[in-house]
Amino acid sequence: MRPSGLIPIVVPDFHGDSSCIEKVATSDLDVFAHNIETVEELQSMVRDQCANFKQSIEVLRMAKDYAPASTLTKTSIMLGCGETPDKVIGTMEKVRAAGIDVITFGQYMRPSKRHMPVSEYVTPEAFEKHRSLGMEMWVYVWQGFRYSYKVGEFYIKSMIRS
Repeated sequence: MRPSGLIPIVVPDFHGDSSCIEKVATSDLDVFAHNIETVEELQSMVRDQCANFKQSIEVLRMAKDYAPASTLTKTSIMLGCGETPDKVIGTMEKVRAAGIDVITFGQYMRPSKRHMPVSEYVTPEAFEKHRSLGMEMWVYVWQGFRYSYKVGEFYIKSMIRS
């Protein structure tokens, strides 16, 4: 018996192992999420060295292929890491070309002094520009701090549009 709540799952890249991706994508979830974290050009500075942009895009693409049509795919990007607006737009285009349904943007917040410093605190106006452009490409775009917070809202909106 399936619980009555929404089931979103945020997954690692599984080192690109398609059997792991398939197992999760076909597990009766509502949202398959894997975060690309930042623009392609900053991946090596921001992410663990084991992770990379192309593999993350492939994970999301495979999830889209394996999952039922009702399952949404979602990724997130942190802003304030040194990306340029053009690089953000290029990343959005690459993510959308992979068939991903939803993208969210959050402000990078330095978790400790051992981590990379914040390059920029993104203005509400800049977030709004990304959201507006994103709404031309996706079912739903969220910007803010906690990108899992509105998962139910975008799921419902996407089902209404279907």
